[in-house]
Amino acid sequence: MPDEPAPRLLDARSLRGLAHPLRMQLLTALRRGGPATASQLAERLGESSGATSYHLRQLAAHGFVTDDPERGKGRERWWKAVDRGVQLDETLIQDPDPTVRGAVALFRYELANVHTREVATYLGNTSEWGAQWDGATDLSDFTLRLTPELARELIGRMHELVQSYSPLPEGTPDAESVRVHTHVFPVRTD
Repeated sequence: MPDEPAPRLLDARSLRGLAHPLRMQLLTALRRGGPATASQLAERLGESSGATSYHLRQLAAHGFVTDDPERGKGRERWWKAVDRGVQLDETLIQDPDPTVRGAVALFRYELANVHTREVATYLGNTSEWGAQWDGATDLSDFTLRLTPELARELIGRMHELVQSYSPLPEGTPDAESVRVHTHVFPVRTD
């Protein structure tokens, strides 16, 4: 299996290019579903092809998607994702430019919405997965008392553990794509 590229680190410019709900949905659809046309994506996402076409061009201008030259004939333009994921440069959270901080907030809110939709979709379709997946899913939460340093250590160790599981090749019996969400944030208890 070829090595997958590392997630792209979002800088201020690329973050502003991605921080739009439809753009994030388009990029996710291309990563998970493979190359597609603006019309196919519009149908899949319940949008107009004009809107998907515009936002795909914006994603291309910021280097997130590119033409897929192996597909399409004539005017039919196929798009594919350039990288497998993105990672937020944490220094952008405190950027002095309010438009950058606004893009960070929008990106994070949309990411939380994606996680919520994915969990809700799974819960609504649990019976479709069969008995072999019983007990192989998890919706846990924990409350710990940590310092910021210990929270960073926990996040790093969780990421290392998840990344230690190499994806199984296509065609592996009983193997499915599995989403892993992690959320670590402080809460007030008073």
